Amino acid sequence: MRHFDFLSDAEQARLFYRVPQSFDASAPINRLAVALGATLYSPATRPTLAADLAKRADEGVKSSVVCLEDAVADKDLIAAERNVIAQLRAYSANAQSNTLVFVRVRTAEQIPMLINGLGDHADVITGFVLPKFTAKRGPAFLEAVVEAADLTHRRILAMPVLESNDIMHAETRIDELMKVRCLLEQYRHLILALRIGATDLSAVYGLRRSRDLTVYDVRILADVIADVVNILGRAGDAGYTVTGPVWEYFSGSERLFKPQLRESPFVEHSERSLRAGIIAKDLDGLIREFVLDKANGLVGKTVIHPTHVGAVHALSVVTHEEYSDAVDILDRAGGGVRASSYRNKMNESKPHAAWANRIIDRANIFGVANETTSFVDLLGAGLQQ
Repeated sequence: MRHFDFLSDAEQARLFYRVPQSFDASAPINRLAVALGATLYSPATRPTLAADLAKRADEGVKSSVVCLEDAVADKDLIAAERNVIAQLRAYSANAQSNTLVFVRVRTAEQIPMLINGLGDHADVITGFVLPKFTAKRGPAFLEAVVEAADLTHRRILAMPVLESNDIMHAETRIDELMKVRCLLEQYRHLILALRIGATDLSAVYGLRRSRDLTVYDVRILADVIADVVNILGRAGDAGYTVTGPVWEYFSGSERLFKPQLRESPFVEHSERSLRAGIIAKDLDGLIREFVLDKANGLVGKTVIHPTHVGAVHALSVVTHEEYSDAVDILDRAGGGVRASSYRNKMNESKPHAAWANRIIDRANIFGVANETTSFVDLLGAGLQQ
């Protein structure tokens, strides 16, 4: 698999200083976590799930989640379980391994049920998404993943979702996050990433952010994200990859505030129509939130519509300036400070080293833009599918 593999060689040469590198499900966990990019969720009840997975993979989706939890009504659960098994068997039999497939289960007991139902096709599953994860509920989920790996003789990964009341409530949050960290340490070898369930967390207080706002405008959510990153998203071996929360809007409706994309960059690149299309699809709000995700230490994003994927991946490409700074910083392992090659900031090799390593990791997966490539060019390429 490789991000932007739908572009022609000529288009890749035009856009990239360094093209994205290939990866597969066996890649080291840190590398694979970055490669998730925009993780597209689909209900397990979809009758064309196998065909949808193949189609979206061809369009650039590299990680997909089939949801058996909140996306499925209680009365449809048994039918959804049967559908997942049938559809994933069909997908495994007819498709190359060109997307990472995860199943969001509702209970730990569903994990062995799905593995046994898939039989020889169980290798289609890269891992499981574990909802409403807490220190109390977590062990049963994680042990089920371990047993699934033992049964299939292959690596199966876990992505816990942090979305419980104890994490939302200020008086219990830190204690719960510390207990979760202790639990995860026992299973570090199978933890691919941690996901933040913004919808469930908002529901604790009857909140739902509008398409004009980001999670960072809802202070009670922003506080949760800050504490999750503080305790679980630390740089180096002490932390885990934490992914951006879901963006749940995908069609235009009446707006209260102005669009969140400046017009001038699109005018300069003769791309007014691209900006208009982004705004019509509500992608300007997604773009702003994803930029803030990155600034706050989150990697990748949960999305629920194919139109979201191109924007997230385009903004995951490392700019030539970021890459130049990262290389300069890592080349000066002995310490010190000097002006960046772009002559617009200082680079301190020791304080900025962790940031630089993260930039290099992202550059390997999503590539480095040419010096003359703008975010407008990347958005146009990412959204062309």
